[in-house]
Amino acid sequence: MSAPTLTPSTPSTRARDRRGFKARRWFLATGWRHLVGWIMIVFSVFPLLYVLSASLNPGGTLLSSNGLFSTIGFDSYTKLFNSPQQPYAAWFGNTLFIGLITAAGTVFLGALAAYCFSRMRFAGRRVGLLTLLVVQIFPQLLAVVAIFLLLTGIGDIFPALGLDNQVALIMVYLGGALGVNTYLMYGFFNTVPAAIDEAAKLDGASHARIFFTIILRLVAPILAVVGLLAFIATTNDFVIASVVLVTPEKQTLAVGLYQFVSQEFSSNWSVFAAGAVLAALPVMALFLFLQKYIVGGLTAGAVK
Repeated sequence: MSAPTLTPSTPSTRARDRRGFKARRWFLATGWRHLVGWIMIVFSVFPLLYVLSASLNPGGTLLSSNGLFSTIGFDSYTKLFNSPQQPYAAWFGNTLFIGLITAAGTVFLGALAAYCFSRMRFAGRRVGLLTLLVVQIFPQLLAVVAIFLLLTGIGDIFPALGLDNQVALIMVYLGGALGVNTYLMYGFFNTVPAAIDEAAKLDGASHARIFFTIILRLVAPILAVVGLLAFIATTNDFVIASVVLVTPEKQTLAVGLYQFVSQEFSSNWSVFAAGAVLAALPVMALFLFLQKYIVGGLTAGAVK
């Protein structure tokens, strides 16, 4: 019985083995992360493409949108702005007005509260901070009846703050502005060295000047995040806005768009999808605008 002979490996074979070994090592170390990332991207992008395809489908149904972009037309976008009973342009403007005012007020009130809890020492400080966090556990949905009765009573005295008024809706949103936002800002405020405050006080700066000219610049990232989240929450709110706002010309996008699909025999999902696509543009624009503050705010601030 003859002994088996070993075939010497050629340089090309060794090169292929090295490449295969490097590929396996790369996949085990990093490659699987890329695979998971691509799967998540497809999972996230597909609903967006489906809604965009439905908005370009003149059929008016979601079932005919199974073939993505099989039929393309802009009739749905034209109908959005040509329906007197459903003033989409007014809804769009109302949403921007209420959302931007609420986001600015949320950031301002949350920053003031967080600065007080972070820099000042007073009786009930810890209890007050925990109370804000615990109260936020209960959603505003539980207070819909109370909000309705409260605004009804206030409207008899101050009509500008009663039902069917956008200012009243903003006040309701700002009433729930504290809580988690204050708690998030409080943690970020604690990362700012207190030595900056002490140095400014030695130069004669008051708490207000320290807050507006120094601290706000140093905490710009969390302000941008809280403002963006507040704007998104206000734009997407349906329950509170549908209770407070009654007149179609005063309603927001979340409430108004429901009219396109709420009717039993005239649901037009294509127009609804077109309105949803346009409603997402302000959120995207605000995110792109605040992105530079989220990144650049980490290095901005005051130097003594």
